[in-house]
Amino acid sequence: MSEHKPTLAVVVKGWPRLSETFIAQELVALEAAGFDFEIWSLRHPTDVKRHPLHDRLQAAVRYLPEYLYQEPERIWAAREAVKQLPGYAEAYRIWRQDLRRDPTTNRIRRFGQACVLAHELPAETQGLYAHFLHTPASVTRYAAIMRGLPWGFSAHAKDIWTSPDWDIREKLDPAQNGAHFGATCTGFGARHLQEMSTDPSRIDLIYHGLDLTRFPEAPDRVWRKAGDPLTLLSVGRLVEKKGFDRLIDALALLPATLDWHWVHIGGGGLKDLMQGMAEDAGIADRITWRGACDQPEVISAMRDSDLFVLPSRVAADGDRDGLPNVLMEAASQRLPILSTPVSAIPEFINSGEHGILSNDDPADLSAAIRQIADHPEDAARMAEAALNRLRQDFGMDPGIQRLSERLSNMLSGS
Repeated sequence: MSEHKPTLAVVVKGWPRLSETFIAQELVALEAAGFDFEIWSLRHPTDVKRHPLHDRLQAAVRYLPEYLYQEPERIWAAREAVKQLPGYAEAYRIWRQDLRRDPTTNRIRRFGQACVLAHELPAETQGLYAHFLHTPASVTRYAAIMRGLPWGFSAHAKDIWTSPDWDIREKLDPAQNGAHFGATCTGFGARHLQEMSTDPSRIDLIYHGLDLTRFPEAPDRVWRKAGDPLTLLSVGRLVEKKGFDRLIDALALLPATLDWHWVHIGGGGLKDLMQGMAEDAGIADRITWRGACDQPEVISAMRDSDLFVLPSRVAADGDRDGLPNVLMEAASQRLPILSTPVSAIPEFINSGEHGILSNDDPADLSAAIRQIADHPEDAARMAEAALNRLRQDFGMDPGIQRLSERLSNMLSGS
């Protein structure tokens, strides 16, 4: 593999990101499959820590101007150069059309980043591939049109459910320089995109799955007994769609006879609000806020816990989870799961068989926690079933094989 003449450009919103292990896992696997690519990131990293997985990637990482005013000379040099490209006029026309419907500084920034990307891509580049259908795919589409190259995307959750319909439809339409192919990680999302596409065959359901070689074998747990202390663990950003505000209210409803402690791992903008809620509810001393952690720290916490809780819900702006990888990670450690039937979560967890899916109402969540605490034998049975389902149906390899086929066809022009 040549690292100097990559044939594929992978466009991401930020690199590296602790909350996006699914992207790192995929790219490491694609590199192992022989793909030669560079990563082009729209933003610089904000996380202090890195997962070991990030260090396994050999691809070069290039950063586009995060804000146009920060690198004006780079922007203007690129703009003057790409004006000479045969596809520039069409890309500019499409962008102007988009700008009329979305008159935001973000839309302007996308075009500036696209100019730099189109200008600085190696001459050997044969195609572009974007993670996320919103901003990264817009930058990718404009740049691909300028360079006359095919492009594809992977869509996940927020990018599907908060993007305007016109934006998605045009990115899916081959007559409007849309994607050569699109992948998404849930059946729920795939059906939605297929319904919006003029050519549904271009959209694939490709589960991220889990590379189980990255994780220690599931522990032979010593299961707690009814009446024993209960350690609950949640991993996820403190944002509305994760539902941790509802979980705090649910914890406050637990009976005094239950000895419980909740550990939260993750960053997010609602930390002060959540901590204030816990203090107001009188349960702050039962909660540990660990902040952002790397993968080994997360797995260690899973092995030390009795119940994994992810109370996902649909946010006010329509944002929602897809199929959170963290649920599969919990299953890999034989950790019982309590979640909600939002989006694609039921594609992995059949309630009562692989875990419990509860309504996100605090009273219902609290009742589900009590049920699991009072019946540890059921929790053990469901945790074993979830681990078996993960091993049988949600491994990483089938998805990587299908994605490799799509990328190879795109790069070869077939």
